[in-house]
Amino acid sequence: MDPVLFVNSEQLTSWIVAFLWPFVRMLALISTAPIFGEAKVQRPLKVALAALLAFALGPTVGEMPDVPLFSAPGFWIIFQQVLIGSAMGFCMKLVFAGVQAAGDYIGLQMGLSFASFFDPGSGGQTVVLSRILNMLALLIFLALDGHLLLIATLAESFHLLPISDAPLARDGWYTLVMAGGQVFSIGLMLASPLIAALLTLNLAMGILNRASPQLSIFAVGFPVTLLSGMLVLQMMMPHLSLFLEQGFANAHATVMQVLLGLRA
Repeated sequence: MDPVLFVNSEQLTSWIVAFLWPFVRMLALISTAPIFGEAKVQRPLKVALAALLAFALGPTVGEMPDVPLFSAPGFWIIFQQVLIGSAMGFCMKLVFAGVQAAGDYIGLQMGLSFASFFDPGSGGQTVVLSRILNMLALLIFLALDGHLLLIATLAESFHLLPISDAPLARDGWYTLVMAGGQVFSIGLMLASPLIAALLTLNLAMGILNRASPQLSIFAVGFPVTLLSGMLVLQMMMPHLSLFLEQGFANAHATVMQVLLGLRA
């Protein structure tokens, strides 16, 4: 006669907790991280991926706190996991925000700021050049196995910042806020060669206009600026992967600093 497997309520609750709390952190990260958090990725696919990661990484998470699921501390733990996962995804997203900012700066200098279209990912008008650079950054992120590094960082986060009902320290949030300045620094560093070249070109055309007033700078200025910007942008492309590789490494280090800072 086959033995009958009995499962009491405490065992069922422990199994649900062991799946639910890591699943919430993983879903928050997937919803905000690059590649996974894109608007084109359907929500059921994001939930399924988070559930798959929860089943795969669940045994490595460690012991769960002895807290009832349907209680104030239990809901507080769920809210904490949402904050932790979103903070990790936000740190990695800063590099792509900096690339989009560089596209805006370059488009403004080249006179392409009016060439915009509706971007479903951001929910608003986006400069075409900014969208192109963002797509290149996504491809470089995949080529460098950034998505695998993101999953490895997620698995390591449960050891650096275990699931508990303890309050999160404020040092991690301070690090996250200070990391927001990387958007402007990355954008300016990426766009500075083209901005410097076009500024020199505009000064040269201004001097030429003063020396030869009969030359219509307004007629030739825009095509010359656009062509020069395209040439400088083409020279920048071979160095884009090295620049973004360093940016992704800095973003990963920032994620680690945030996790260490959030430990009470």
